[in-house]
Amino acid sequence: MVGDVERSPDTKERLIEGTRQLLWDRGYVGTSPTAILRRSGVGQGSMYHHFRGKPDLVLAAERRSAELMQAQIREVFSGEGTGLQRIVAYLLLERDVLRGCSVGRLAGDPEIVADDALREPVRETFGVLRRCLAEAIAEAQAAGELDPGLRPEHTAAALAAVVQGGYALARAEQSTEPFDRAIRGALDLLGVGARDADRAGGPSS
Repeated sequence: MVGDVERSPDTKERLIEGTRQLLWDRGYVGTSPTAILRRSGVGQGSMYHHFRGKPDLVLAAERRSAELMQAQIREVFSGEGTGLQRIVAYLLLERDVLRGCSVGRLAGDPEIVADDALREPVRETFGVLRRCLAEAIAEAQAAGELDPGLRPEHTAAALAAVVQGGYALARAEQSTEPFDRAIRGALDLLGVGARDADRAGGPSS
């Protein structure tokens, strides 16, 4: 029943994950309480038992997406290989390109960016990405893999923008080709040949 209250931890997780998926696909406005209840399969009473309201639940869902993306970033940049190899591995991660980035899509949502609390997980996540990229770039420069004239912070911001912009181009065309071209262009600018990139990171998708 709609008014039933389910207090189990699993119910809370279903609410968070259902909201996370809706935010990814529909944005804040499209993530209505009715849609959340339908996606998570719980009653209205359960939603308001675990969360104060939609903004509270949305923030929990955003934090979950942010945690997952940050964990993936840290896993790539703490892995084996040289600084340049780790950068290539990040650029060539397997991705659901046409769906876009679960965190990056929130940055284009007016309701999210207008609210400091809701914007914070997005800001924090891209801060982690830029720092990891900048550290890897500096390491690659020290090893003679990249041009010593590059400014790590600026180059890191450019690479992050290539990935996020690639998602937008791909969604506009409803094709992964624009994303792949953007990534290959970034690799060209880094001086990484296609064969070396494939060995380092595998195909992007």
